[in-house]
This record gives sequence, structure tokens and C-alpha cells, in this order.
Amino acid sequence: MPNDTLEDLYFRPGFMIRRAHQIAVSLFLEETGELGITTTQYGILLLLRERPGIDQISVAKLLGLDRSTTGMVLTKLEEAGFVGRTVGAHDRRRRTLALTRAGEKMLESLSEPARRARARLLSAFEPHERTQFLDLLAKFTRTFNDSTRVPLEAHRAKERWDSESPQPNRSRNGANGKASYAK
Repeated sequence: MPNDTLEDLYFRPGFMIRRAHQIAVSLFLEETGELGITTTQYGILLLLRERPGIDQISVAKLLGLDRSTTGMVLTKLEEAGFVGRTVGAHDRRRRTLALTRAGEKMLESLSEPARRARARLLSAFEPHERTQFLDLLAKFTRTFNDSTRVPLEAHRAKERWDSESPQPNRSRNGANGKASYAK
């Protein structure tokens, strides 16, 4: 039997990452609580604003969610009137997704509380540490992405979207091509 102590457990990377996720979700819910939207729902709403007309499988791949969770969350958002599903123009088996006007309004309402949640989360760090922290998290998730049960397939889904959509790519990257984290 290992000689690990409870203190050792508290300093295991997996334990700290799980705890950090709990804290991040808690801060988000504290800021957005009255709106009744989860972090996963927020991610889907934001994605559908950026990529209207994508399908459920692409949503799952772009957010690193399993298909059944994605389906359940989309059903809740549809029942709440925030998301609409339509039969695909090129493939009638495919259902495309888009924000409804109510979904757009909800996303507008979430903008400031989500910004506050992010600011609170990053307030534990000095400005230079914020960038370093987020860069290290990005490196970690890139390194181990393919080892997960539901890898984030943002690049492949983005390529598929770009090939199917006449809309211009809406990159949030800076002039150097890197995402801006420290705001």
C-alpha cells in the first residue's frame, strides 16, 4: 500500500485540476445564477453565435463534449427557446442549429456576468501570471487532448465548417496569431 498522505492527495495535479474546475464553475454560477445557465450551456450558446448552422456532432467536437451530453443540453436549450433546429439544406438527415432571438438575448445578458466570472477567476494572479497560467493550461490540454474519451476537435471541426460555410472566419486571435487570454 502506498505511503501517500492526504496532503499528497491535495497536491496531485488531477486533484488540483478537478478542484480548479469546481471553483471556476462555482464563480460562473455565482455571477450568472439568476439567468439559470450552466457553463456548458453558455459554451454552446456562444458557439452557435459564432457558427450558426452547425450540427450537434460538430458542437460536441468543438467543445470536447460527449454526444449524449451535447444532445441533452441542446434539448434543454431548445425547450427553453434559446436554440432552434432545422433540417439541413444539403443533407436532410442532418439537423442544423442556430440561436433564436431569445438565445441571442440570453447571450447578451450573459456577457457581463461571464466577463466578471472570468475576471474573478483570474484575479488570483498578477497580470503576467494570468498569461502564463493560461498558456500552461493550453499547453497541458494540447499535449493530452488525444488521450481523453472526448478529445476537443476544434481544428478539424473548424476546417469542416470553413469548407461548408460561405461566412468569413471570425478569429479572435491577435495579430501574432495567438489567442489573447489576459484581458
